Amino acid sequence: MASPSFSTASARLPVALIAGPTASGKSALAVALAKRLAEGGRGAVVVNADASQIYADLHILSARPSVEEMGGVPHRLFGHVDGAEAYNAARWAAEARDAIADAHAGGNIPILVGGTGLYLRTLLDGIAPVPVIAPEVRDAVRALPVAEAHAALAVADPDAAARLNPADATRVARALEVVRSTGRTLASWQQAREGGIADHVALAPMVLLPPRDWLRQRCDARLGQMFAGGAIEEVEALLTRDLHPDLPVMRAIGVPQIAAFLDGTASRDEALAAAQAATRQYAKRQVTWFRHQPPASWPRSTESLNNEKLDDIVIKLRDAVLTR
Repeated sequence: MASPSFSTASARLPVALIAGPTASGKSALAVALAKRLAEGGRGAVVVNADASQIYADLHILSARPSVEEMGGVPHRLFGHVDGAEAYNAARWAAEARDAIADAHAGGNIPILVGGTGLYLRTLLDGIAPVPVIAPEVRDAVRALPVAEAHAALAVADPDAAARLNPADATRVARALEVVRSTGRTLASWQQAREGGIADHVALAPMVLLPPRDWLRQRCDARLGQMFAGGAIEEVEALLTRDLHPDLPVMRAIGVPQIAAFLDGTASRDEALAAAQAATRQYAKRQVTWFRHQPPASWPRSTESLNNEKLDDIVIKLRDAVLTR
């Protein structure tokens, strides 16, 4: 069966979305929602929106759901990318569009679940159609010290220079190379985003923003379980591949910290503490993003996700999905 198009606004099909920081209970909620939908005769497919869980090499450290945790519910875009690949939001969005269309074609409801805001924004709002940057321009910009690049940006794109941290080498270079190569500012290109599905699906979102102390405890406990449950061996196997250190899989939380333990520059306890601290910092950034970036109309749950609360959210999401 051919996959349906996202171009007909009058025939919008439902998509559930469960978003929030790491360790907030998103995966369990997604499976519980799928099972509740199945009780009413509606199939569901869980679609991953987490930048670490896409890697085959990071089953444990990414907290990718196990077969048991999936509970017999179909899952898509989990562990399907080799760590040697420099995966990105644009590629994920294209694959997620296909997964959503496939689910709809099979009469199922897709449940997007994850905490990577850039992925979700790219899928829903589209991507800026920035042309390929001329290699000579990119090389020249990337060779500049960040202070010089920021000074040049202040002339070429004053708004971007005022908005960006002068020490943010990556974003400053990106803004400068775009305006130099295309003659248009990055903000101008971003206003012309294309390919988003937000206006073509009936979205039923839920953002999990649990209490800070509860989330911190969950993050710390989960890292301890990971270290005891094979994360060290997982990183050891990854390091034998001798991948480039700048690849996303090599910079995933837990990988550098365990690598330091394996090469003798940190004790196991030090590596665990460092990974826990990095996870807490990441969760804090996610909370900030999900608190402010999604539309104010998206429901937010600010309670800890115990069994009673999980069931309450499941019912609300189910009802929202079925009335879309």
